Amino acid sequence: MGRSFDDLVAEADAVSVAGWDFSWLDGRASEERPPWGYQRLLGERLGGVAAALDVQTGGGEVLAGVPAFPALMAATESWPPNVAKATALLHPRGAVVVADPDEPPLPFGDAAFDLVSSRHPVTVWWQEIARVLRPGGSYLAQHVGPASAVEVVEFFLGPQPGAQRSGRHPDVARKGAADAGLEVVDLRTARLRMEFHDVGAMVYFLRKVIWMVPDFSVVRYRDRLRDLHELIERQGPFVAHSTRYLIGARKPAVS
Repeated sequence: MGRSFDDLVAEADAVSVAGWDFSWLDGRASEERPPWGYQRLLGERLGGVAAALDVQTGGGEVLAGVPAFPALMAATESWPPNVAKATALLHPRGAVVVADPDEPPLPFGDAAFDLVSSRHPVTVWWQEIARVLRPGGSYLAQHVGPASAVEVVEFFLGPQPGAQRSGRHPDVARKGAADAGLEVVDLRTARLRMEFHDVGAMVYFLRKVIWMVPDFSVVRYRDRLRDLHELIERQGPFVAHSTRYLIGARKPAVS
């Protein structure tokens, strides 16, 4: 017999959601990985530059997983628990973590970096990225695409007819980069299967990815969570689909 609804929800509501490590979900939820291997690509690019910046680094987990840093490696993050976690992970490897509100301006001078990177930034400030890049420098990032996990959002909030036309569309990013004077040299998209095997996994996910259901709490959505628990008990994992895109852009070199 499976665990009770109350037990699963209480456990997931009590566990820490600091950082950007999702290992608590191992065996309870899964998500396909994009085919391009962002962390591997980032490691390759970092190996060929002298100065790099990782924007909105989260807890530093992705950046910490690359084999080597350039001589100057900086990262920014806004959420204090993540700043502390990223500092603990990255400082021993010589990277500096800067607490930053994720709003312009970036706390660095013009033309400071050969590479700016970001994985799943909440907001992309293209003019600032262009400003801190050196001529010939580049931006490499994996962004969340439109209607990502919309099945989850609609289960709790109802139909989302504008989800596909959101500001997260790759075409919006391409235009934003171009308007800032950057040339987009790579743009790849993927739709990836997600599975939630118990209601506790969903509670943890929504507590951590707070923009999915912005007013989420176990108390507020308890009835809907019970519906989800019963659905999973009857039919198996709750299935959703995330969308991701890889984008690479380059700042023109000085002629």
